[in-house]
Amino acid sequence: MAARINYSVQNTLCLLNPLNYSVNAKTTHFKTGLNFSKNLIFPRKLKRPTFCTCAVSNNDRQSSEAAETFVLTTPLYYVNAPPHMGSAYTTIAADAIARFQRLLGKKVIFVTGTDEHGEKIAAAAAAAGSTPSQHCDVISQAYKTLWKDLEISHDKFIRTTDPKHEGIVKEFYSRVLDKGDIYRADYEGLYCVNCEEYKDEKELLDNNCCPMHLKPCIERKEDNYFFALSKYQKQLEENLTQNPNFVQPPFRLNEIQYLVIAVMFIWCFCQLLVQLFMLLMHRYKVGSKSGLKDFSISRASVDWGIPVPNDNKQTIYVWFDALLGYISALSAEKEQPDLQTAVSSGWPASLHLIGKDILRFHAVYWPAMLMSAGLDLPKKVFGHGFLTKDGMKMGKSLGNTLEPNELVHNFGSDAVRYFFLREVEFGSDGDYSEERFINIVNAHLANTIGNLLNRTLGLLKKNCQSTLVVDSAVAAEGNALKDAVEKLVEKARIHYENLSLSSACEAVLEIGNAGNAYMDENAPWTRFKQGGAASEAAAKDLVVILEAMRIVAIALSPVAPSFCWRIYEQLGYSKDHFNTVTWSGTKWGGLKGGQVMAQPKPVFARIENKTELEDEAATRKPVKSKQKKPQAQVAAEAAESLISRN
Repeated sequence: MAARINYSVQNTLCLLNPLNYSVNAKTTHFKTGLNFSKNLIFPRKLKRPTFCTCAVSNNDRQSSEAAETFVLTTPLYYVNAPPHMGSAYTTIAADAIARFQRLLGKKVIFVTGTDEHGEKIAAAAAAAGSTPSQHCDVISQAYKTLWKDLEISHDKFIRTTDPKHEGIVKEFYSRVLDKGDIYRADYEGLYCVNCEEYKDEKELLDNNCCPMHLKPCIERKEDNYFFALSKYQKQLEENLTQNPNFVQPPFRLNEIQYLVIAVMFIWCFCQLLVQLFMLLMHRYKVGSKSGLKDFSISRASVDWGIPVPNDNKQTIYVWFDALLGYISALSAEKEQPDLQTAVSSGWPASLHLIGKDILRFHAVYWPAMLMSAGLDLPKKVFGHGFLTKDGMKMGKSLGNTLEPNELVHNFGSDAVRYFFLREVEFGSDGDYSEERFINIVNAHLANTIGNLLNRTLGLLKKNCQSTLVVDSAVAAEGNALKDAVEKLVEKARIHYENLSLSSACEAVLEIGNAGNAYMDENAPWTRFKQGGAASEAAAKDLVVILEAMRIVAIALSPVAPSFCWRIYEQLGYSKDHFNTVTWSGTKWGGLKGGQVMAQPKPVFARIENKTELEDEAATRKPVKSKQKKPQAQVAAEAAESLISRN
């Protein structure tokens, strides 16, 4: 689903443009005129935002949110190919959000999965000499394995080929049909097989080529079922007006609003042209219909899909299938599929996390479908940006693809997770370069945090037998570092809640910077040599720094969980203690006098850049590596082989 449709200005204009291609429907549901609300363009502020940014004590927050459920979803990834870095980025971000919400004490239901139906899947399987089912099994497993290697803590993994999903889709379809929002009609137009979408002729290149896949579209006419999207135009506008936080980040909502305004002017201009030039009326098929257009929800030519209830000659298509995975995933594994039971298990979703290319389907199609079925809308849809490599769009033809399996294999999950969440402002496009990757990860994880912890523990071992001399609360009385840490950790919490993941990482890193400055300023190694009161003060300084490191381990754990566990372990804690810690643990005063620290050892190995490794290799005799490939890489290579095999 993530890679099925590519969002563009042209596509969105086609969605809203009254000069769109025609539908020769036996029954129509189109409205006349666009109903623009002043508040749709200039939305008023709501009194109660979804994510609160006011200062609330951790204890109060913990008790008030203990019973809350937070349902978070990634797209259901389309299994036409093995997972790529874009899919991994979305899921890493979702995992960080889920882990933070668990720290707040919420019951989190983190949903991800694979979208496995459609014409392109059947074609890929046939080209590989396998069945669609076998093809889906291989690719879906590649996703599961990569998520394990990236330490993705999902609670639900739904496949749209699961029997429980099919049952819920059919029930949802029947409910919308009973509402009178599904009708039968002929559909004729230019169809892109790779996008699995009918295209407007105006958006195509020469020879009717799709601008995304650069392949000619096919003339196709089908007898399909349609969903009456146009019927819900006014309600959709009201949703955006009354709930401006529904689409995030804010500039994504602005994009939709500006596009709507553009459509209004385009429509007025074209109406004038129609009056002056009758030929244009024939060219664009302009009539009284305007606004949102109904869309096809079935295919007669595709066998690989869920049959339409009461018409086994057609299968349910794309969004009426895949989007329901967000709800079907909520069903228990052995539970009889039932729409209402699934809904009562956690719906509505607190957050749909998606790539910006499928924003309109989640912000327009999906809400209208839910309205028709009488179900609540998700609380928020967040569309993040795309990734580039060395400033260029990634593609196999350019030879600059970024394989997540290779990144994890070469650098580890902590480095991959931290770099993309720290260096890409969440919501905007971001760029990857290996040099910057290595520099950032080394500077932040190995040096600023890891080295500070290591040298502090080394001094504690040498001068205090690795034992804390006093409680951290006592050691920090009147200490400026304590005040700085408390402000920074609260800042990090606010950024996490507002999905500003890069800023949250920055706030936590500032704690490490403050600790290093404190260490250099107080020079405890010198004061230990002085003995007496100076030595006692130096011992307290170490406690203060280690307490800051303990707080870092909690506050950064949504982003780099294994790295933070290694910090926590060095501070003498068990894995069970780390797994049960909550955000309230970031309150100063966790370390106690007499607590014994572990023996110091690096918590993050510095990454050597390629040039350094090549220079070193040149001075050594080559040795054949016997290192095993990670499971995700093996699964991905198997998937690639399945697709490419003739």
